[in-house]
Amino acid sequence: MARTSKKAKAVTVATVTEATADVDVRSVEETEAVAAVESGAETASVVASGETVFIPLNKLKKSPRNARKTPHGEADIEAYAASIAAKGILQNLVVEPERDEGGQPTGFYFVTIGEGRRLAQLLRAKRKQIKKTEGIRCVIDTANDPFEISLDENVTRTAMHPADQFEAFRELAENRGWGAEEIAARFGVTAQVVRQRLRLGAVSPRLMQVYRDGGLTLDQLMAFAITENHARQEHVYESLSYNRDPSFIRRELTEANVPATDRRAVFIGAEAYIEAGGNIIRDLFTEDRGGYFEDAALLDRLVMEELERRAFRIRGDEGWKWWEAHIDFPHANGLRRVYPHPVELLAEDEAAYVAAMEEYDRLSSEYEGADELPDDVDERCGELEAEIERIDAKRHAYDVGDIMRSGVFVVLDHDGRVRIERGFIRPEDEKPDAEDAGNGDTVVDGVRVNGDGEIIEDGEDGDGASVPDTEDEEDDGKPLSDILIRDLSAHRTLGLRLALGAQPDMALIAVTHALAAQTFYHAGDAHCLDIRPNSAHLASHADGIEDTAAAKVMADRHAGWATDMPRNVADLWGFIAGLDHTSVMALFAHCASLTVNAVKLPWERKPRAHATADRLASALALDMTEHWTPTVRTYLGRITKALILDAVREAVSDEAADRIASMKKQPMAEAAEQLLVGTGWLPPLMRTAQPAALVAPQADAEPVAAADGPVAADDSDGFNVAAE
Repeated sequence: MARTSKKAKAVTVATVTEATADVDVRSVEETEAVAAVESGAETASVVASGETVFIPLNKLKKSPRNARKTPHGEADIEAYAASIAAKGILQNLVVEPERDEGGQPTGFYFVTIGEGRRLAQLLRAKRKQIKKTEGIRCVIDTANDPFEISLDENVTRTAMHPADQFEAFRELAENRGWGAEEIAARFGVTAQVVRQRLRLGAVSPRLMQVYRDGGLTLDQLMAFAITENHARQEHVYESLSYNRDPSFIRRELTEANVPATDRRAVFIGAEAYIEAGGNIIRDLFTEDRGGYFEDAALLDRLVMEELERRAFRIRGDEGWKWWEAHIDFPHANGLRRVYPHPVELLAEDEAAYVAAMEEYDRLSSEYEGADELPDDVDERCGELEAEIERIDAKRHAYDVGDIMRSGVFVVLDHDGRVRIERGFIRPEDEKPDAEDAGNGDTVVDGVRVNGDGEIIEDGEDGDGASVPDTEDEEDDGKPLSDILIRDLSAHRTLGLRLALGAQPDMALIAVTHALAAQTFYHAGDAHCLDIRPNSAHLASHADGIEDTAAAKVMADRHAGWATDMPRNVADLWGFIAGLDHTSVMALFAHCASLTVNAVKLPWERKPRAHATADRLASALALDMTEHWTPTVRTYLGRITKALILDAVREAVSDEAADRIASMKKQPMAEAAEQLLVGTGWLPPLMRTAQPAALVAPQADAEPVAAADGPVAADDSDGFNVAAE
């Protein structure tokens, strides 16, 4: 081995094969060698090629002949710096002396191999962790071509298999007790990256070997890592067929779990669920929006316990006869419902209401132009709003008798909040629709019934005996015969029809009364117009429709009118007649709206009815984007792949459709759902055509007259979409 000259007092530190020796172990001769290099006294023959020396950091430069042209990223340099700080430089830098135009050494060195380590040490020097003159162990190489060995360094090497890295990180955590933060600091990566690698290292050893052998991709392995249950992982792996998409694997692994966005999870909350012994599964590789609640049974139990507690408290506070708690509202309960009615406020409540309104109006006027309210004013306004709402709630109250014979449902609403539905009467608690008829008889629905429940026919007494016919007896007070009454009432009906047809405003009141009497009261004979409002039960056609936001708005509107109705249907006419025109129109519109039926059934052929529904939608300027969005559950998961692509192509772009065209059906539907968000796209069946008056006429269009009357609209396209 060549030696340095005595004049330079430099000593060979180590051979190239000893490049990984501890950098802190230096002999006196090594220190002198460093001093010689620092002084710039070395010559071309000072250090022979292949020998190792310590060179000050500020004497190292980037080589112009380095094969790597793309600079190191900040994350890479940070990782190098962290590793060096924890373990030192494990691999020597390879350098060549810089020479001037005359071929003489300048005292600086070009880094042929190890530029990333040089940049990491510069970063540490900038952070005052080391000095700028810190000695860096380097191997001198003047025999090889710098460009070639730089290229060789980056090409002819085998990276560690990712599986080995995942398991190695797990061993550090288990055997040395290092947490994610400490491992991250020692290897220059983020704690999140460490957590991801630890999770991957915890995948079933069997699946890890499949990954090593090329039977699983990294994306698929990450999907399996959503749970640490090895048995579950292996079961799902064994059940996989042609569909091995990561999204499908995740869905299979979490099918028995509850997403954190589920209303039950929102209601209970992660903290209470964990305190009860539950576990939340987190997907460290995708946006999981809070993870998955692993124990669905525990979550359901917690929900029911909390709903029952609240229901019991409500029943005790308000005095209802019974209560029931349900996660889902029992829409098919078949029970009649009563609503609260307007009541007069107490004098002190009315005074408090007026005072709160005055103060609220004063504060609103005082800070009308302010961009933001002061904290104390904002807090006071909130208190006033709560007080106003509390007193307003007292303007309607249930009849005490109704409370004592009816009950309340406490359920979980679609948004995870408690929903309280009051005033449901069971059949056994209904008041008998009966009147005392004398002699122990009663009248039920206009028919006399004796004490034994037998119907009493005309001409019989309460015991079934015939009543003597007194038709021939002279009696000035005798009532009119049935035939005469029918005759006279028919003429009166004709007169009413003529008069009502001449007074549209009164016709509006009469029709509204007929609709309201049947909509809000348990009395079908309280009106004289032969109008029957039929309301189709939409829940039988669309599962879950009654729990949507649109259905909640409809129910709230109905409940609002129901609370304003008089208690006795006999007072309904006076109530409606006393409303202003705008209120009458609003009540009429609500009652009429409940009768709309535009449902298309496969066995029905009602082209004219559906055409009328289309015209009604146009006249109303119906915008279904306010009430419905295309999701995997509502639409995209129930149509063909071709129709999914057509939707994306129409709403987004051809490029977006092409990007998802190769996906399987389920992931394609999920991707399409995200792409369609905010686009306002609707299926043709849900779209509303512009009114004819707003559509410009076609220049070449020619009117086509129907020879035999109106042509029925083609209704054959209502069911031409088949699920894949």
